[in-house]
Amino acid sequence: MNLFYAAASEWRILNKNFLEVQPFKIFISAFTLLFISIQQTKAQPTVPDTVKTGIYVTSIHDIDFKQKEYTINLWLWMRYKNRDFEFDKYLEVPNAKSVTKLYSTIDSSAGDYFMQMKLQCIMKDNWSIQNFPFDRQRLWFSIENSQFDASELVFSRDTLGKNFDPRFTLRGWVIDSFVTSTSVKMYESAFGDPSIDTAHTEYGSYRARISLSRDAGDLFWKMFLGMYISFLITYICFYIHADSIDSRFGLSVGALFAVIGNKYVVEASLPESTTFTLVDLLHGITLLFIIAGVSLSIYSLKLQKQGKLAQGNRFDMITAQVFLVIYVALNSWLIWKATQQ
Repeated sequence: MNLFYAAASEWRILNKNFLEVQPFKIFISAFTLLFISIQQTKAQPTVPDTVKTGIYVTSIHDIDFKQKEYTINLWLWMRYKNRDFEFDKYLEVPNAKSVTKLYSTIDSSAGDYFMQMKLQCIMKDNWSIQNFPFDRQRLWFSIENSQFDASELVFSRDTLGKNFDPRFTLRGWVIDSFVTSTSVKMYESAFGDPSIDTAHTEYGSYRARISLSRDAGDLFWKMFLGMYISFLITYICFYIHADSIDSRFGLSVGALFAVIGNKYVVEASLPESTTFTLVDLLHGITLLFIIAGVSLSIYSLKLQKQGKLAQGNRFDMITAQVFLVIYVALNSWLIWKATQQ
């Protein structure tokens, strides 16, 4: 009986100690787990959703070289999981003048969202006219989502198949390459969002770059044939006798105005430029040679007036050949340089 009371007393003591110590241990364990969970959450940033995107260009047309714009028709498709992306509402084409949705559909039967749409966009771009008409251009097409930045949405490329219809032809141009890529585009603005402390935001971007080269053979002669005929008129003046000064000067002055008129006609079809282009260089050289031809004719006339007839004729023949060789060499070098760049 005494043993029974002794055992019961010992059990009460142990149970009392357990009740006093156990709540403290539970509190410490729970606090430790909570702290570790918070640290792991901070160490693992949110992974943005990926939108797999593809493009297929059906045509490029209505290229307005002077206004720096063109029209592109294309199919665009995207596969994603977040229903809030709603590309039918939030699709943005940053460098487009206007965007027309010709067709749009969305399918969610596979557990994710597959959107397909056909677009017609009038695009604004920067033309490089330094080497016109032997120029090469790069056309850019890009899309973004206007409501979700790069912390929530990024793009990946659908690389299966071609990106443009090889059967469509772009009159006067040759498609050299078609490259798609994805990137994060940075904007130095918060766009009025009060939750952003710094004027810096980033958006996922899908881009297509179309490289074109101009088929310039026929176009070159169409634009510069009048200029070269004007130079040949000045060249022919060296074969007119120096006594016929009126004929020499009349033809040269006529050629001078013809070159100036040809320059204005060509430039009327080009965008404005603050640098010297191939068009400016070729016309400028021709004008200088015509003025040089007039000056040389004056010197030949001076020799004739001094009674140095044979010397004057020899001067005209030698000058004519040197005149022609230098002009052809300069033009050939400038055109070759333009085709290589």
